[in-house]
Amino acid sequence: MKHYFNPMSRGVTTDWMLRELDAPHERVVVDIAAGDLEAPAFRALNPMGKVPTLVDGDVVVTETAAICAYLADRFPGKGLAPAPGTPERGAYYRYLFFPGTTLEPMVAVAGLGVESWDARSMGFGDMPRVLAAVESMTPEASWALGEAFTAADVVFGGTLDFFTGFGLLEASARVRAYIERLKARPAYQASHAAMPT
Repeated sequence: MKHYFNPMSRGVTTDWMLRELDAPHERVVVDIAAGDLEAPAFRALNPMGKVPTLVDGDVVVTETAAICAYLADRFPGKGLAPAPGTPERGAYYRYLFFPGTTLEPMVAVAGLGVESWDARSMGFGDMPRVLAAVESMTPEASWALGEAFTAADVVFGGTLDFFTGFGLLEASARVRAYIERLKARPAYQASHAAMPT
């Protein structure tokens, strides 16, 4: 298994996931500044020219949440995903997909300075709705799905950590406490060592 990533990209999240799983893999650091993302061999793997990208035999997985979900299912004995068909699995999917389909688009639109749109017609709604969802989804204690840490925490919590760390989202006390619990994990610390503080 090969993990194409750069420590200054969303690849830090998938690196964190791999470390949580202690999954055997080859880490391939992609030099973004040198133009490695545009190399024909890399674009053949990921036409978007983005990291992270995971190659597992003949399987190529892109998109942070998809990679984390794939890895959790690939290593079921590690317990980082609830069993398919359970109520917990439904909540798990929500935590995996909310960051990429709702939170990140909203933060991007806010960063562009767009001031008005019909929140009912946009999949990401508006900032008050997104912040209310973040607050309601952030666990008061433990992890997203309760006592068990899962890939949901890597994706959802990792996104909150990234956006609050770079000042793109203001964190409530509840969100800050959750992020601090995430930061205490050894796999988080190892994967985020190269990130700016």
